[in-house]
Amino acid sequence: MASRAQPTLFGEWWWTVDRPTLAALGALMLGGIVLCLAASPPVAARIGLDPFHFVNRQVLFLIPACAVLVVTSFLSPRDIRKVALVVFAVSLAMTAATPYFGAEIKGARRWLVILGMNIQPSEFLKPAFVILIAWLFGETAKRPEMPANSMALTLLVVVVALLVLQPDFGQTMLISLVWGALFYMAGMRLIWVLGLAATAGVGLVTAFFTVPHVAQRINRFLDPTSGDTFNIDIATESFYRGGWFGRGPGEGTIKRSLPEGHTDFVFAVAAEEFGVVLCLILVALFAFIVIRALIKAMRTDDPFIRFAAAGLAILFGLQSTINMAVNLHLMPAKGMTLPFISYGGSSLISLAYGMGMLLALTRERPRAKLAGDFLLAASSV
Repeated sequence: MASRAQPTLFGEWWWTVDRPTLAALGALMLGGIVLCLAASPPVAARIGLDPFHFVNRQVLFLIPACAVLVVTSFLSPRDIRKVALVVFAVSLAMTAATPYFGAEIKGARRWLVILGMNIQPSEFLKPAFVILIAWLFGETAKRPEMPANSMALTLLVVVVALLVLQPDFGQTMLISLVWGALFYMAGMRLIWVLGLAATAGVGLVTAFFTVPHVAQRINRFLDPTSGDTFNIDIATESFYRGGWFGRGPGEGTIKRSLPEGHTDFVFAVAAEEFGVVLCLILVALFAFIVIRALIKAMRTDDPFIRFAAAGLAILFGLQSTINMAVNLHLMPAKGMTLPFISYGGSSLISLAYGMGMLLALTRERPRAKLAGDFLLAASSV
């Protein structure tokens, strides 16, 4: 047990880390294993693999993910910046190499095969990018003469350009939205934010007319009769079939037809087998983590910690929202995982890295601890 009377490294971590958020993340990880067990066997059987192939790999990925989350949550804000800089540099180089050396899947090159493992560099790029942008905006708040805003905009342009080359417009949109939110939080005038939004709109229109698969997805979303909408149709039907309490574990039939039932459409499988109630519980867990992180970010005086914690929370919340919105046919398909629920090693480990940094940033700061010890000593005099 961790004792306050005999402080240790683990004990200090345990009493300062945000335990409710840690518990919510643990619940999502366990839920991911259960839903992978429910959704992945039919997918594995269709491609000639052992029925529990994806389940075993998800559990295997979960071990380093938990280690990454816990170890990262021990870091100080200064160490977080150093690690993020290294992760960003390596991920950026790998992302730049992906269009040339990556495996092509469905017309996009987003994966690199390294030592027999498929790695999606953009997954690791996202949390590191948020930390660097928060660092720059935090420096702007301290030293207005520093050209941090220009540097942040340059980083955004570079990252967006590399993602568009793959192409990966889902990740591009996600990173741009988080950057815009932090830009606004940093005190930039609304007119600048609206100008950037207009630029993003122009980029989307350009992609619609120049990239065929983007146009197809948008057209299928606006007019279902314009193309094949099989995945979305049966994903939407799963919510009707499941009702409030679902058909029961293993009783779902939608997963036998969904080619990506264990990744992009795991939320739909959850709806059919466990019902809308479980979906609402998942939504509540995601909302709890995001709202709690934002509240803690608001209460800190350090600009970097405020921007970084808020940025990581927004990144986590937006990715969750996009995945669930696609499953409910509220927006065009994006190919984005549901955090800690969808199958995927790169996604799981990168999310653990991001949430580990969030836990580290929202820990009780030493200054608050010293003030508490001083008050305790004063009261005993």
